[in-house]
Amino acid sequence: MSTLLVAVTASPNPNGLPGSNVLQQIVNGADAWALTITLLGAFIGAALWAVASHTNNHHYAARGRMSALVSAGSALVIGAGPGLVNFFAHLGATAR
Repeated sequence: MSTLLVAVTASPNPNGLPGSNVLQQIVNGADAWALTITLLGAFIGAALWAVASHTNNHHYAARGRMSALVSAGSALVIGAGPGLVNFFAHLGATAR
C-alpha cells in the first residue's frame, strides 16, 4: 500500500474573504479602545499611588503602584501584539 503525500500550503491574504476590511477596522478599533483603557488605568493607578503615599496609606500606595505597572505591561503587550503574531507566524512558516 503506497501513501501519497500532498504538500499543503497556506498564504495569509487580508483580502481573501468578503468583509476582511471590516474585520481589520474592528481590530484597529479594539486596539485603540484597549490602549485608551490602559492609559486610564495608568492615570488612576498613579493618582492612587500619589494620594495614598501622601497620606501614609501604604496598602493603597502599593495597590496604586501595582495598577500603574500592570497598565504599563498591558500597553506593552497590546503594542507588541501584532509584531509577536507576525514573528511567530513567520517562525511557523519556516518550520518543516
